[in-house]
Amino acid sequence: MKKYICILSIAALFTLSCKKGFLDQVPNDRLTLDETFSNRLTAEKFLNNIYSSIPDEFGQRNPGSSNAGLWTGGADEAEFTWGGVASNAVNIGNWDANSGFVYAYWNNYYRGIRSATFFMANIEKVKNDLSPQLITQYRAEARALRAMYYFYLVRLYGPVILLGDNVVAPDVPSSEVQLSRSSMDECVTYITTELDAAAKDLPVTPANDDSYGRITKGIALAFKAQTLFLAASPLYNGNNDLSALKNKDGKALVSQSFEVNKWKVAADAYKSFITQFVPGTYDLFKKTDANGNFDPYLSCRDVFLTDWNKEVILARPESSLSARQYEMTPYHRGANSASRGGGALGATQNQVDAFFMQNGKSINDAGSGYVSTGFAAMATKYTKAGIYNPWVNREPRFYVNITFNGSTWLNTNDGLITTELYNTGNSGKQTGGNDYSTTGYVVRKAMGLGNWNIDRRPVILYRLANVFMDYAEALNEASPGDPDILKYLNLIRERAGVPLYGSADLPVPASPTEMSAALRKERRVELAFENVRFFDTRRWKIAETTDNGPIYGLDINKNLPDFLQVVTFESRVFNKRHYLFPIPSNDVNVDVNLVQNPGW
Repeated sequence: MKKYICILSIAALFTLSCKKGFLDQVPNDRLTLDETFSNRLTAEKFLNNIYSSIPDEFGQRNPGSSNAGLWTGGADEAEFTWGGVASNAVNIGNWDANSGFVYAYWNNYYRGIRSATFFMANIEKVKNDLSPQLITQYRAEARALRAMYYFYLVRLYGPVILLGDNVVAPDVPSSEVQLSRSSMDECVTYITTELDAAAKDLPVTPANDDSYGRITKGIALAFKAQTLFLAASPLYNGNNDLSALKNKDGKALVSQSFEVNKWKVAADAYKSFITQFVPGTYDLFKKTDANGNFDPYLSCRDVFLTDWNKEVILARPESSLSARQYEMTPYHRGANSASRGGGALGATQNQVDAFFMQNGKSINDAGSGYVSTGFAAMATKYTKAGIYNPWVNREPRFYVNITFNGSTWLNTNDGLITTELYNTGNSGKQTGGNDYSTTGYVVRKAMGLGNWNIDRRPVILYRLANVFMDYAEALNEASPGDPDILKYLNLIRERAGVPLYGSADLPVPASPTEMSAALRKERRVELAFENVRFFDTRRWKIAETTDNGPIYGLDINKNLPDFLQVVTFESRVFNKRHYLFPIPSNDVNVDVNLVQNPGW
């Protein structure tokens, strides 16, 4: 078992004030800060505190806390049952610039940015306990983290304020820190330049087991590629809907000209990453069965259960694992507490239908073999006899991702448990009280095989499969027909146990448009429930369709067979202003030069 870096609070070392929002992040006890950088132990605690701003995406019931997102329940792939979860408010348009999570992300990331800058300016004071080489590495880690936090801000709010290396003293009047937003192109240039500079002084691999989770060269360059990828996407590349986003001096913040070269620059960054790190540093995770044969189900499942395997690029060591596993463990009335949870993170029918059949075709493709009614008379590799036909003969990733009615629960330590999600079933609405799935399905991805109430497993935030999918998409936009597009798309399908494009009955997509559709389908399946879909629909500018209007599930108010009817469980609200988060009202009101995003 690999060890973890400790993410510690340094609240005991200094006090933060909140008078000026995100600008007021420099600790106001100068003497205490001098003491902080007087020795290695306290300086490393300061650095570890900067790491704490890396998102804890297993804690999404409380978005903003530990920068946990609302991305899973806020996308068309899932829904939380519990009403207090913020993604439910977002889904119906009941949020604005005063919402707590809107402020939390903005404030938390700027706190991390300011702390990183302060650390970089002071780390050389620790001369006796740290070698020059370690000082250089620590400064590079802080520099990369600062750039990564800017990426997270831009991904949510669009162009933001760039503070550079300036540390604003906490006692400076707010009138002297009236700052304007930088343009999107300026933000991208700054982030990528900083990541390039940091990468030069970062290790390729962790120095030892205690260093897993620290920033490496690969993480920095992966975020550089992601930043270029976002900038090339339709949301920011020639988006006329953002033509009104200008500073008060008239400076346009998003270019209105589409530039195909932005896709090329992104594709080149991914290609460089692959050339440098694959397969030596990173590689697709693959696992064999008890007989030594490659097993796509185990490969796709256990990539999330095997700590720090070679596919992992960025993971957060400390995570809200037990909270996420409680959400994914059905109620299972009468079962041992280890297998009895809330089951309240439901997968939508929209997402269930996105998974391929075992022959690699979508369910609505000719020759897919999809059967929309009835029950299977015989067992298959992944299903028992009597399972509803729409869930039979699906690809392995379907069974990795989805708990459906009649499926066998993963924890078999106390015997086999069959999950029943219809109204009076052992995990149904009437049975569970508040603990049931709104959709009739439960998300299963990254669920462990034992007790849900465990901690310590890291949450994977970015893995090599993301790189392959990003690269193929960027290359298809920049250089249609390049053989690498099909190569990396098929590498993902091969690991998933899905027939490759170009094999019998599955022709290679014939045009860039068809390839784009294939890539988007594959991405939706491979990266399901990994905090990707929320941002994909926005950067593609399709969320007004995918996240607006009816979202589907099964009829959880009924027992079998009526339970199996597909119904609308929610009508969601998404309009143009929702593509970007609003800037928190408090900061817009304090900074007269800070313009709000359109529509807010």
